Amino acid sequence: MKTKNLLSVLCLLRSLAVALLCVGGSVALSLHAGISAADASRLGNDLTPLGGEKAGNADGSIPAWTGGITTPPAGYTPGMHHPDPYKDDAVLFTITGANADKYADKLTAGQLALLKAYADYKMPVYPTHRSASNPQRIYDATKQYATTAALTAGGNGITGAVIGIPFPIPQNGLEVIWNHLTRYRGVAASRHISQAAPQRNGSYNLVNFDDEFLFNYVRDGIHEKDLDNVLIYFKQAVIAPARLAGSILVVHETMDQVKEPRRAWLYNTGQRRVRRAPNVAYDNPGTAADNMRTSDQFDMFNGAPDRYDWKLVGKKEMYVPYNSYKLHSDSLKYSDILKPLHINQDLTRYELHRVWVVDATLKAGTNHVYSRRTFYVDEDSWQILAVDQYDSRGQLWRVSEAHCINYYDALTFWSTLEVHTDLLAGRYLAIGLDNEAKMYDFSLVRTPADYTPATLRQEGVR
Repeated sequence: MKTKNLLSVLCLLRSLAVALLCVGGSVALSLHAGISAADASRLGNDLTPLGGEKAGNADGSIPAWTGGITTPPAGYTPGMHHPDPYKDDAVLFTITGANADKYADKLTAGQLALLKAYADYKMPVYPTHRSASNPQRIYDATKQYATTAALTAGGNGITGAVIGIPFPIPQNGLEVIWNHLTRYRGVAASRHISQAAPQRNGSYNLVNFDDEFLFNYVRDGIHEKDLDNVLIYFKQAVIAPARLAGSILVVHETMDQVKEPRRAWLYNTGQRRVRRAPNVAYDNPGTAADNMRTSDQFDMFNGAPDRYDWKLVGKKEMYVPYNSYKLHSDSLKYSDILKPLHINQDLTRYELHRVWVVDATLKAGTNHVYSRRTFYVDEDSWQILAVDQYDSRGQLWRVSEAHCINYYDALTFWSTLEVHTDLLAGRYLAIGLDNEAKMYDFSLVRTPADYTPATLRQEGVR
């Protein structure tokens, strides 16, 4: 009899927990253990291996996904800037302020605002190519863990998955965001990039970074117990200008940053000391960004999601930056890209793609400079392609776009340039400029031991 009563209580508690799962479309907590085996079997069949719709759209303006780019164009060798496989494509049409109303249903609020704010702003639209691809082991892991992946309580972490996309068939907005946070970008990579925040007249100073990433979550053969709650190891050294050069930041990006905040250390050249850097998070200013972006805007969004309620609006066809090989070319100088008020839009490329739309609103009792953020996430790669950010009055403030390519040598679809435009200031920040630098190195070999405070101290003293 006692056993029967205990079972009844457990069933009641489980029912109450399930009833609390969703509130108004935003996640309160998640207890489900992944999707069903039947749904998981769709991956690689009617869905792509990462959960996108494999079929094209009704009128053929979005083609079917047939595997993406899996081999480089002829003549490519690692170390080169990636040549444009679609260089012969002609512009289908150009969206301007004069004709924006015609395409408004496929434009973000931010894009419409930019077209209205700047008379010379344009969006050249090209044929759609679904170029995103990943290695087979990422596809295999996505299918393997699709039935076990789950959000931890509050949605501030994940469990039951490694290597692959945890939620290929997302049930809520937080799952979409976690797919972006865990997406494949190679195992380890180094890059030499520049950042600029031009004044309204177009004048700018470059800040040069050497970045390193070890994507712990996707390391070959890793198990959840081996993660040490670390999603990514990251190191960033400021190379120029001279007044900033020499400072080095090391970050252990934790999986659940509410349970265990991001571990960060900074080597300060003036003090020649390594100190903890607890402020590298949330809406604290981004490194040397002239207060034009927040820390959690790096890579379009990073860090803990706990200050927002996340609503999955649905999937929509939209014109988004895609296959931005022209903007990536080493035939360009930074001065070709960086212009007054906005980047040179003649160098951009927009395509029609299906994106997941996620609306994040600030939770009562929490603080952030953005009261609301709307994310547009690529169905084929889980890369965030665009974000609209609103101030405390609910007014559209900043517009972000990630101009992405398929990096052939790693089979990853990732940004080559992020642009964050401040509509109120009439300025923008461009981060990721690499046209005049060496290309990303995905052959880098690193271990977690390369990202300790002791290693940072040794490197800083050199």
